Amino acid sequence: MHVHVSHTDGEAKFWLEPKIEFAMNQGLSNKQLSVVEALVHEHLEEIRHAWLSHFGH
Repeated sequence: MHVHVSHTDGEAKFWLEPKIEFAMNQGLSNKQLSVVEALVHEHLEEIRHAWLSHFGH
């Protein structure tokens, strides 16, 4: 399970399982990645719910 984060500056990918882990970055600054990672942690259950609703696993 993973999440893609899009921004006008670029895109990042984070694995959600077995733990939240940075996977890929294209164009985002380290500061932006830190903010994104914090948001992923903060909204993890919402993201998981949306992922499971979309993909049905």
